[in-house]
Amino acid sequence: MPHAADRTALIAFAQKSIARGSKSFAFASKLFDRKTRERVWLLYAWCRACDDMADGQDHGGAMAAVDDPKARLTAIRALTAKAMRGDITSEPAFDCLGIVAAECGLTQKMADDVIEGFALDAAGWRPQTDEDLQQYCFHVAGAVGVMMAAVMGVPADDEATLSRACHLGLAFQYANIARDIAEDDAAGRCYLPAAWIAAQAIPAGALMQPLYLTQLTQMAARLCDASARYEASARVGAARLPFRSRWAVLSAAGIYGDIARKVRAAGSDAWDQRISVSKWEKLMQVMAAWWLAVGFRKTEENPL
Repeated sequence: MPHAADRTALIAFAQKSIARGSKSFAFASKLFDRKTRERVWLLYAWCRACDDMADGQDHGGAMAAVDDPKARLTAIRALTAKAMRGDITSEPAFDCLGIVAAECGLTQKMADDVIEGFALDAAGWRPQTDEDLQQYCFHVAGAVGVMMAAVMGVPADDEATLSRACHLGLAFQYANIARDIAEDDAAGRCYLPAAWIAAQAIPAGALMQPLYLTQLTQMAARLCDASARYEASARVGAARLPFRSRWAVLSAAGIYGDIARKVRAAGSDAWDQRISVSKWEKLMQVMAAWWLAVGFRKTEENPL
Protein backbone atom coordinates (compact mmCIF):
# COMPACT_ATOMS: atom_id res chain seq x y z
CA MET A 1 0.00 0.00 0.00
CA PRO A 2 1.51 3.39 -0.97
CA HIS A 3 2.40 5.60 1.98
CA ALA A 4 0.48 8.74 3.01
CA ALA A 5 2.60 11.16 0.98
CA ASP A 6 1.88 9.12 -2.13
CA ARG A 7 -1.83 9.27 -1.40
CA THR A 8 -1.81 13.06 -1.18
CA ALA A 9 0.07 13.37 -4.46
CA LEU A 10 -2.20 10.87 -6.18
CA ILE A 11 -5.33 12.65 -5.02
CA ALA A 12 -3.96 15.84 -6.60
CA PHE A 13 -3.25 13.86 -9.78
CA ALA A 14 -6.76 12.39 -9.76
CA GLN A 15 -8.36 15.78 -9.22
CA LYS A 16 -6.57 17.16 -12.27
CA SER A 17 -7.60 14.11 -14.27
CA ILE A 18 -11.31 14.47 -13.57
CA ALA A 19 -11.17 18.24 -14.16
CA ARG A 20 -9.72 17.61 -17.63
CA GLY A 21 -11.64 14.49 -18.52
CA SER A 22 -15.19 15.18 -17.39
CA LYS A 23 -16.41 18.65 -16.50
CA SER A 24 -19.86 17.31 -15.66
CA PHE A 25 -18.62 14.59 -13.32
CA ALA A 26 -16.05 16.93 -11.77
CA PHE A 27 -18.83 19.42 -11.08
CA ALA A 28 -21.06 16.80 -9.43
CA SER A 29 -18.18 15.26 -7.46
CA LYS A 30 -17.78 18.46 -5.44
CA LEU A 31 -21.01 17.59 -3.64
CA PHE A 32 -19.59 14.48 -1.95
CA ASP A 33 -18.09 14.65 1.52
CA ARG A 34 -14.30 15.03 1.37
CA LYS A 35 -13.39 11.38 1.94
CA THR A 36 -15.86 10.09 -0.64
CA ARG A 37 -14.94 12.83 -3.09
CA GLU A 38 -11.26 11.90 -2.97
CA ARG A 39 -12.05 8.25 -3.47
CA VAL A 40 -14.33 9.02 -6.40
CA TRP A 41 -11.50 11.01 -7.98
CA LEU A 42 -9.06 8.15 -7.45
CA LEU A 43 -11.37 5.65 -9.13
CA TYR A 44 -12.13 8.04 -11.97
CA ALA A 45 -8.40 8.49 -12.68
CA TRP A 46 -8.03 4.76 -13.30
CA CYS A 47 -11.12 4.60 -15.50
CA ARG A 48 -9.94 7.61 -17.51
CA ALA A 49 -6.44 6.22 -17.98
CA CYS A 50 -7.73 2.84 -19.16
CA ASP A 51 -10.08 4.53 -21.61
CA ASP A 52 -7.32 6.75 -22.95
CA MET A 53 -4.91 3.85 -23.33
CA ALA A 54 -7.51 1.78 -25.19
CA ASP A 55 -8.72 4.56 -27.51
CA GLY A 56 -5.58 6.61 -28.11
CA GLN A 57 -7.08 9.62 -26.35
CA ASP A 58 -5.85 12.23 -23.92
CA HIS A 59 -8.53 12.67 -21.25
CA GLY A 60 -11.24 11.98 -23.78
CA GLY A 61 -11.75 13.98 -26.93
CA ALA A 62 -10.97 12.78 -30.42
CA MET A 63 -9.87 9.18 -30.74
CA ALA A 64 -6.64 8.36 -32.55
CA ALA A 65 -5.80 5.23 -34.48
CA VAL A 66 -4.36 2.56 -32.21
CA ASP A 67 -1.95 0.16 -33.92
CA ASP A 68 -1.62 -2.22 -30.99
CA PRO A 69 -5.01 -2.53 -29.26
CA LYS A 70 -4.31 -6.02 -27.91
CA ALA A 71 -0.96 -4.96 -26.47
CA ARG A 72 -2.59 -1.98 -24.80
CA LEU A 73 -5.28 -4.23 -23.37
CA THR A 74 -2.61 -6.55 -22.00
CA ALA A 75 -0.90 -3.59 -20.34
CA ILE A 76 -4.18 -2.44 -18.80
CA ARG A 77 -4.82 -5.91 -17.38
CA ALA A 78 -1.30 -6.28 -16.01
CA LEU A 79 -1.14 -2.85 -14.38
CA THR A 80 -4.62 -3.27 -12.93
CA ALA A 81 -3.82 -6.67 -11.45
CA LYS A 82 -0.63 -5.29 -9.93
CA ALA A 83 -2.51 -2.36 -8.38
CA MET A 84 -5.22 -4.65 -7.02
CA ARG A 85 -2.54 -6.76 -5.31
CA GLY A 86 -1.46 -3.63 -3.48
CA ASP A 87 1.82 -3.22 -5.37
CA ILE A 88 3.06 0.16 -6.56
CA THR A 89 2.91 0.31 -10.36
CA SER A 90 4.67 3.67 -10.85
CA GLU A 91 1.76 4.59 -13.14
CA PRO A 92 -0.20 7.24 -11.18
CA ALA A 93 -3.67 6.32 -12.42
CA PHE A 94 -3.18 2.66 -11.55
CA ASP A 95 -1.70 3.53 -8.17
CA CYS A 96 -4.88 5.57 -7.62
CA LEU A 97 -6.84 2.36 -8.15
CA GLY A 98 -4.61 0.51 -5.70
CA ILE A 99 -5.36 3.01 -2.96
CA VAL A 100 -9.12 3.19 -3.43
CA ALA A 101 -9.41 -0.59 -3.87
CA ALA A 102 -7.66 -1.16 -0.56
CA GLU A 103 -9.74 1.46 1.25
CA CYS A 104 -13.13 0.42 -0.14
CA GLY A 105 -12.82 -3.31 -0.74
CA LEU A 106 -13.02 -3.17 -4.51
CA THR A 107 -12.46 -6.60 -6.05
CA GLN A 108 -10.57 -7.90 -9.05
CA LYS A 109 -13.87 -9.02 -10.57
CA MET A 110 -15.20 -5.47 -10.40
CA ALA A 111 -12.14 -4.23 -12.27
CA ASP A 112 -12.30 -7.11 -14.76
CA ASP A 113 -15.93 -6.29 -15.58
CA VAL A 114 -14.84 -2.79 -16.61
CA ILE A 115 -11.81 -3.98 -18.58
CA GLU A 116 -14.00 -6.39 -20.55
CA GLY A 117 -15.51 -3.35 -22.27
CA PHE A 118 -12.08 -2.34 -23.54
CA ALA A 119 -11.53 -5.93 -24.66
CA LEU A 120 -14.67 -5.78 -26.78
CA ASP A 121 -13.47 -2.61 -28.48
CA ALA A 122 -9.99 -4.06 -28.99
CA ALA A 123 -11.57 -7.03 -30.77
CA GLY A 124 -13.50 -4.75 -33.12
CA TRP A 125 -16.76 -5.94 -31.61
CA ARG A 126 -20.08 -4.44 -32.72
CA PRO A 127 -23.48 -4.99 -31.08
CA GLN A 128 -25.93 -7.03 -33.10
CA THR A 129 -28.96 -6.83 -30.80
CA ASP A 130 -30.43 -4.77 -27.97
CA GLU A 131 -29.03 -7.32 -25.52
CA ASP A 132 -25.53 -6.93 -26.98
CA LEU A 133 -25.73 -3.17 -26.57
CA GLN A 134 -26.91 -3.47 -22.97
CA GLN A 135 -24.06 -5.87 -22.17
CA TYR A 136 -21.49 -3.52 -23.68
CA CYS A 137 -22.91 -0.57 -21.74
CA PHE A 138 -22.71 -2.64 -18.57
CA HIS A 139 -19.00 -3.26 -19.04
CA VAL A 140 -18.00 0.29 -19.98
CA ALA A 141 -20.29 2.16 -17.59
CA GLY A 142 -22.64 0.02 -15.50
CA ALA A 143 -19.73 -1.83 -13.91
CA VAL A 144 -18.14 1.53 -13.09
CA GLY A 145 -21.39 2.49 -11.38
CA VAL A 146 -21.11 -0.60 -9.20
CA MET A 147 -17.53 0.34 -8.23
CA MET A 148 -18.59 3.91 -7.49
CA ALA A 149 -21.39 2.63 -5.26
CA ALA A 150 -18.84 0.57 -3.30
CA VAL A 151 -16.72 3.71 -2.94
CA MET A 152 -19.79 5.43 -1.47
CA GLY A 153 -20.11 2.70 1.12
CA VAL A 154 -22.76 0.43 -0.40
CA PRO A 155 -22.05 -3.09 0.97
CA ALA A 156 -21.39 -5.97 -1.41
CA ASP A 157 -24.55 -7.82 -0.31
CA ASP A 158 -26.87 -4.88 -1.08
CA GLU A 159 -27.66 -6.15 -4.56
CA ALA A 160 -30.69 -3.88 -5.00
CA THR A 161 -28.71 -0.66 -4.54
CA LEU A 162 -25.77 -1.93 -6.59
CA SER A 163 -28.19 -2.75 -9.40
CA ARG A 164 -29.55 0.80 -9.31
CA ALA A 165 -25.99 2.13 -9.39
CA CYS A 166 -25.35 -0.02 -12.44
CA HIS A 167 -28.43 1.52 -14.04
CA LEU A 168 -27.00 5.00 -13.56
CA GLY A 169 -23.93 3.95 -15.50
CA LEU A 170 -26.14 2.52 -18.22
CA ALA A 171 -28.08 5.78 -18.40
CA PHE A 172 -24.83 7.71 -18.87
CA GLN A 173 -23.57 5.38 -21.60
CA TYR A 174 -26.79 5.29 -23.62
CA ALA A 175 -26.79 9.10 -23.57
CA ASN A 176 -23.13 9.21 -24.61
CA ILE A 177 -23.70 6.83 -27.49
CA ALA A 178 -26.62 8.91 -28.77
CA ARG A 179 -24.61 12.12 -28.54
CA ASP A 180 -21.45 10.67 -30.10
CA ILE A 181 -22.87 8.77 -33.08
CA ALA A 182 -21.13 11.06 -35.57
CA GLU A 183 -17.81 11.05 -33.68
CA ASP A 184 -17.86 7.27 -33.38
CA ASP A 185 -18.67 6.90 -37.08
CA ALA A 186 -15.70 9.11 -37.98
CA ALA A 187 -13.48 6.87 -35.83
CA GLY A 188 -14.78 3.73 -37.54
CA ARG A 189 -17.00 2.64 -34.68
CA CYS A 190 -20.72 2.08 -34.34
CA TYR A 191 -22.61 1.17 -31.18
CA LEU A 192 -26.05 1.11 -32.75
CA PRO A 193 -27.17 -2.54 -32.90
CA ALA A 194 -26.85 -4.03 -36.37
CA ALA A 195 -30.46 -5.19 -36.09
CA TRP A 196 -31.62 -1.58 -35.72
CA ILE A 197 -29.65 -0.43 -38.74
CA ALA A 198 -30.89 -3.34 -40.85
CA ALA A 199 -34.48 -2.59 -39.88
CA GLN A 200 -33.96 0.96 -41.16
CA ALA A 201 -32.47 -0.38 -44.43
CA ILE A 202 -29.33 1.75 -44.08
CA PRO A 203 -26.46 0.40 -46.22
CA ALA A 204 -23.04 -0.26 -44.68
CA GLY A 205 -20.96 2.91 -44.39
CA ALA A 206 -23.93 5.21 -45.04
CA LEU A 207 -25.05 5.88 -41.47
CA MET A 208 -24.29 9.62 -41.52
CA GLN A 209 -25.47 10.33 -45.03
CA PRO A 210 -28.23 13.00 -45.15
CA LEU A 211 -30.53 10.54 -46.92
CA TYR A 212 -30.78 8.48 -43.72
CA LEU A 213 -30.92 11.30 -41.18
CA THR A 214 -34.56 10.62 -40.29
CA GLN A 215 -33.81 6.99 -39.55
CA LEU A 216 -30.73 7.95 -37.54
CA THR A 217 -32.82 10.35 -35.48
CA GLN A 218 -35.29 7.57 -34.70
CA MET A 219 -32.53 5.27 -33.49
CA ALA A 220 -31.00 8.01 -31.37
CA ALA A 221 -34.40 8.57 -29.78
CA ARG A 222 -34.47 4.90 -28.77
CA LEU A 223 -31.13 5.34 -27.05
CA CYS A 224 -32.34 8.47 -25.27
CA ASP A 225 -35.51 6.74 -24.12
CA ALA A 226 -33.46 3.87 -22.70
CA SER A 227 -31.23 6.39 -20.93
CA ALA A 228 -34.29 8.02 -19.38
CA ARG A 229 -35.59 4.68 -18.08
CA TYR A 230 -32.28 3.80 -16.47
CA GLU A 231 -31.96 7.31 -15.03
CA ALA A 232 -35.36 6.93 -13.36
CA SER A 233 -34.32 3.59 -11.87
CA ALA A 234 -31.04 5.05 -10.57
CA ARG A 235 -32.88 7.91 -8.89
CA VAL A 236 -34.85 5.40 -6.84
CA GLY A 237 -31.65 3.71 -5.70
CA ALA A 238 -30.15 7.02 -4.60
CA ALA A 239 -32.55 7.04 -1.64
CA ARG A 240 -30.36 4.43 0.06
CA LEU A 241 -27.21 6.57 -0.03
CA PRO A 242 -25.94 9.01 2.63
CA PHE A 243 -27.23 12.53 2.04
CA ARG A 244 -24.12 14.05 0.42
CA SER A 245 -23.65 11.04 -1.86
CA ARG A 246 -27.35 11.06 -2.68
CA TRP A 247 -27.17 14.73 -3.63
CA ALA A 248 -24.12 14.15 -5.85
CA VAL A 249 -25.63 11.11 -7.56
CA LEU A 250 -28.95 12.83 -8.22
CA SER A 251 -27.09 15.85 -9.60
CA ALA A 252 -25.01 13.67 -11.92
CA ALA A 253 -28.15 11.84 -13.04
CA GLY A 254 -29.81 15.14 -13.92
CA ILE A 255 -26.77 16.57 -15.69
CA TYR A 256 -26.13 13.49 -17.82
CA GLY A 257 -29.86 13.05 -18.30
CA ASP A 258 -29.89 16.50 -19.84
CA ILE A 259 -27.51 15.23 -22.53
CA ALA A 260 -30.02 12.58 -23.59
CA ARG A 261 -32.90 15.04 -23.37
CA LYS A 262 -31.03 17.54 -25.55
CA VAL A 263 -30.16 14.92 -28.15
CA ARG A 264 -33.77 13.83 -28.36
CA ALA A 265 -35.05 17.41 -28.56
CA ALA A 266 -32.51 18.37 -31.24
CA GLY A 267 -33.74 15.66 -33.58
CA SER A 268 -31.86 15.69 -36.87
CA ASP A 269 -29.69 18.61 -35.69
CA ALA A 270 -28.23 16.60 -32.79
CA TRP A 271 -24.86 16.06 -34.50
CA ASP A 272 -24.29 19.50 -36.03
CA GLN A 273 -22.16 20.26 -32.98
CA ARG A 274 -21.32 18.34 -29.84
CA ILE A 275 -24.14 18.65 -27.33
CA SER A 276 -23.11 19.78 -23.86
CA VAL A 277 -24.65 21.04 -20.62
CA SER A 278 -23.89 24.62 -19.61
CA LYS A 279 -22.69 25.65 -16.16
CA TRP A 280 -26.03 27.31 -15.49
CA GLU A 281 -27.91 24.16 -16.47
CA LYS A 282 -25.64 22.10 -14.20
CA LEU A 283 -26.32 24.49 -11.33
CA MET A 284 -30.05 24.14 -11.89
CA GLN A 285 -29.73 20.36 -11.74
CA VAL A 286 -27.70 20.61 -8.52
CA MET A 287 -30.39 22.78 -6.95
CA ALA A 288 -33.16 20.42 -8.05
CA ALA A 289 -31.17 17.44 -6.76
CA TRP A 290 -30.76 19.09 -3.37
CA TRP A 291 -34.51 19.39 -2.90
CA LEU A 292 -35.03 15.82 -4.05
CA ALA A 293 -32.27 14.55 -1.76
CA VAL A 294 -33.84 16.37 1.19
CA GLY A 295 -37.19 14.81 0.36
CA PHE A 296 -35.61 11.36 0.33
CA ARG A 297 -33.93 12.14 3.65
CA LYS A 298 -37.28 12.72 5.31
CA THR A 299 -38.41 9.22 4.34
CA GLU A 300 -35.10 7.32 4.48
CA GLU A 301 -36.21 5.40 7.57
CA ASN A 302 -38.56 3.55 5.22
CA PRO A 303 -36.19 1.65 2.88
CA LEU A 304 -37.22 0.67 -0.61
